[in-house]
Amino acid sequence: MKRCAWVTDEPLYIEYHDQEWGVPVYDDRMLFEMLCLEGAQAGLSWWTILQKRENYRKAFDHFDAEKIVQYSDEKLEALREDKGIVRNKLKIQSVVTNAKAFLRIQEEYGSFSDYIWGFVDHKPIVNQWKTKEEVPVTNELSDKMSKQLKKVGFKFVGSTICYSYMQAVGMINDHTLDCFCHPSNK
Repeated sequence: MKRCAWVTDEPLYIEYHDQEWGVPVYDDRMLFEMLCLEGAQAGLSWWTILQKRENYRKAFDHFDAEKIVQYSDEKLEALREDKGIVRNKLKIQSVVTNAKAFLRIQEEYGSFSDYIWGFVDHKPIVNQWKTKEEVPVTNELSDKMSKQLKKVGFKFVGSTICYSYMQAVGMINDHTLDCFCHPSNK
């Protein structure tokens, strides 16, 4: 079975690629989780974050934004001491900041899903890349998303993070043509 060239032989990576990456996500909580995890990845590898994802879920109350916005200074300090997550003060604080922005978006648009999927006109973009080298790290949509998310108060949402996020939640399907997960191979 042929997969995208970036996938290693690690079972967790294979499962992520085969079951999640590029599959459209519409659940608000999961969309928020993935945005936070993509932000945590900044300067690191996705593999590092993927291995810590269960720890992140426990540490951040399964990315329940209503709970996160109420975190005390003591809770934030405990998170900075948690060896199960990336202990970067700015990245930890960004989850709280992003939870506030996320809740504002939900209130204004009815759901975060409706808002975020609006960047791709509510339908996945399926690319036709032959090799992983052809796959960009940003595009006009990720630039636009980044600017807009920053404008409404999100942190750790640069264009590269936004592009990676769109790939992860299936807004953009960047499985290469030779990968069994590409829609043309199903």
